[in-house]
Amino acid sequence: MASTTLIRTFNSTFGSQPHTPSGSHTEAKRSSIRCEAVGLRPTQVTTVKNGNDSLEICRVLNGMWQTSGGWGRIDRDNAVEAMLKYADAGLSTFDMADHYGPAEDLYGLFINRVRRERPPEFLENVKGLTKWVPPPVKMTSTYVRQNIDISRKRMDVASLDMLQFHWWDYSNNGYLDALKHLTDLKEEGKIKTVALTNFDTQRLQIILENGIPIVSNQVQHSLVDMRPQQRMAELCQLTGVKLITYGTVMGGLLSEKFLDTNLSIPFAGPPLNTPSLQKYKRMVDAWGGWSLFQALLKTLNQVAIKHGVSIPTVAVKFVLDQPSVAGSMVGVRLGLSEHIKDCTAIFSLKLDEEDVSSIQEVISKGKDLQKVIGDCGDEYRRA
Repeated sequence: MASTTLIRTFNSTFGSQPHTPSGSHTEAKRSSIRCEAVGLRPTQVTTVKNGNDSLEICRVLNGMWQTSGGWGRIDRDNAVEAMLKYADAGLSTFDMADHYGPAEDLYGLFINRVRRERPPEFLENVKGLTKWVPPPVKMTSTYVRQNIDISRKRMDVASLDMLQFHWWDYSNNGYLDALKHLTDLKEEGKIKTVALTNFDTQRLQIILENGIPIVSNQVQHSLVDMRPQQRMAELCQLTGVKLITYGTVMGGLLSEKFLDTNLSIPFAGPPLNTPSLQKYKRMVDAWGGWSLFQALLKTLNQVAIKHGVSIPTVAVKFVLDQPSVAGSMVGVRLGLSEHIKDCTAIFSLKLDEEDVSSIQEVISKGKDLQKVIGDCGDEYRRA
């Protein structure tokens, strides 16, 4: 079935109308918007693909938001050593952003260590995904190019493996201009794949209709936040765009550390002392509160004990098994703590029907965050 036919099917289901601004890519390019993920070694890696654009990534990604401050002081040399340790364990895909403090610079140091100290085939498996989060100013070709060149220089790569684009204000459709310029840079070889982060279903559809070869959309997705499995997953399954998820262990809330705790009593439970813990505690409150969250943790703990793994391992595996999910993020506090054992255990874990049913029974008792918050990414755009 042709891509345009697939989107018309989505339109008829959800009532969206195509939108094609002046200067957008032509109908001839629209035939390339079919994407697909092909698992080379299904448990560990997958390939996100759109037309001739493809990128093999590890299904468990190392998230580097934690280098931006608020999680403890990061020592540069220790951080690079930790990155090498993750890569040596097969966790060789790193996710960062232009605004994650020194993340891109650390990747540049790390990739040079890899070039010097590891064989060429090892280097081929290492991937660096970054994000560009510009202010809503006029998106000229020069402006876009200059900003992408900054990331290329910081990461010390000729071509960015993946550029994930974020846009704050949908009322300003300059995001289409920016994505067109990013596509031009891809065709020049400065970017290998173009992707999105925190875009909603409506805007993803518009972008695809304008011939932009998007391979993935990075969105918040966890057992508490199942919004991506609604309208977003419907469109992704029709077009083949894949999801990369973050917040999947909710900053550490989905772990044994918070099992059997009562945060309503001051100083009684573990402190919510990082930006991610504070952020995802708000999601718990919106979803159903701490008591229901404890019921979820107890269920996850039972599943984890049954399989000899940890609660975070179960939480990530459940999301990885959802439709259209190519990969899930686990944050890394480089040089401060590590989760290599829990992450590698995800690849061999198989949740059976009893496991899935028991987890779904609990999460079904929570509120539908699509109705509370809105679609994917709407939490960043609410007044």
